[in-house]
Amino acid sequence: MYERSSLYRNGAWVAPASDERIEVENPTTEQVLGTVPAGTAADVDEAVRAARAAFPAWSQTPVAERAAILRRIRDGLAKRQDEIAETISTEMGCPLRISQKIQAALPQTVVGSYADVLESFEFDTRVGNSIVAREPVGVVGAITPWNYPLHQITCKLAPALAAGCTFVLKPSEIAPYTAYLLFEVLDEAGLPDGVVNLVTGYGPVVGEALAAHPDIDAISFTGSPRAGKRVAELAAQNVTRVTLELGGKSANVLLPDADVATAVKVGVSNAFLNGGQTCMAWTRMLVHADRYDEAVELAGSIAAGFTPGDPLDPGTKLGPLVSGAQRERVRGYIRTGLEEGARLVTGGAEPPEGIERGYYVAPTVLADVDPNSTVAQEEIFGPVLSVIRYTDEEEALEIANNSQYGLSGAVWSADQDRALAFARRVRTGSIDVNGGRFNPLAPFGGYKRSGIGRELGTAGLEEFLELKAIQL
Repeated sequence: MYERSSLYRNGAWVAPASDERIEVENPTTEQVLGTVPAGTAADVDEAVRAARAAFPAWSQTPVAERAAILRRIRDGLAKRQDEIAETISTEMGCPLRISQKIQAALPQTVVGSYADVLESFEFDTRVGNSIVAREPVGVVGAITPWNYPLHQITCKLAPALAAGCTFVLKPSEIAPYTAYLLFEVLDEAGLPDGVVNLVTGYGPVVGEALAAHPDIDAISFTGSPRAGKRVAELAAQNVTRVTLELGGKSANVLLPDADVATAVKVGVSNAFLNGGQTCMAWTRMLVHADRYDEAVELAGSIAAGFTPGDPLDPGTKLGPLVSGAQRERVRGYIRTGLEEGARLVTGGAEPPEGIERGYYVAPTVLADVDPNSTVAQEEIFGPVLSVIRYTDEEEALEIANNSQYGLSGAVWSADQDRALAFARRVRTGSIDVNGGRFNPLAPFGGYKRSGIGRELGTAGLEEFLELKAIQL
């Protein structure tokens, strides 16, 4: 099931240029699942060549035809939802209950939403004596991460196809198998040859070749700030358009009049979603001094209920981290937090009790965290929550904005207007008020070092469109 030997190019499964393979590990068992091709710069060049050749015809397809294909892709993903969910849980450790509800289901919503957007989006508008035409940017290169291995692809693929662009994907080599399932769906959806192409491989080889390719018109990257900077640097040599989503360190602010029980329960669940391996996780919980002890005790109690287990067990709430390296990185952050003065409420750097194998980290809550400390400033990407005390609303705002990141966040208050006023002052690309639901039609992206550009909704579509002014 997991052994793959081909790449997808120009409408067909093809042999890679090299015989080199990449081993893919199951983080629950620490055993090798199978291998995928280690693509080369030559593979990237052939994929880009195919996408460039397909672009003129695809860019001129009627909007209704592109919408119909997107709906076929959505339906194809729906038919394989169970297989996709199980694959994600196996290759990167997400609990099956989350893989089903979010990892495999949300991409269907995203793809379908772009079919709907196309039906009302105005590609031509009038400004005075000019027609402002929105035209596809061209060939899109996408480099995607392992933590949401289908969603992060469809957030780029769906708007690119909707815009009329062709597409070359390099998925994470850590969790690549979901991309193969997606491309089987794409192959069945009736896309013309060359419109979508898949090259697996390592970032320094395939990712860099894609970012630096002179015939790529736009690069969309999700991953670490370090890798994002490298992508931008390479793309800049060709003045290639870049969209970057580079992570976050989001604050969950409980104003003094908040419903603490609800805010803490939702906040802990958010911080530990997908093992904490979520860019928009609320990893800093800010609580007023008068309610602080209550919130810390409650957070510890709720966190302790996230018992680590087999991600394929429907009852498991916390699976393993994606790799041994990630596990050690997160444990190192926990040790650093304690060394810098944080108080351990629950969890810690030691292996979870009763776990003999797998890349597990105990669900951890740290209290009395200094807002300037390492665990309050750096993205940990594991099940670690930092609880921070504040004395008044202005200090809460200062702490919330005291970050190099600005991706997401939350604020809670019995007075929605008060919460909304606070939310408007937080320097972040999105923020939830009193548990507001995620909206796949709203723009997603960040301020500051969280990235450049936006995904989802019409804002995501516009990332793949050029503006042309035609004077009459």
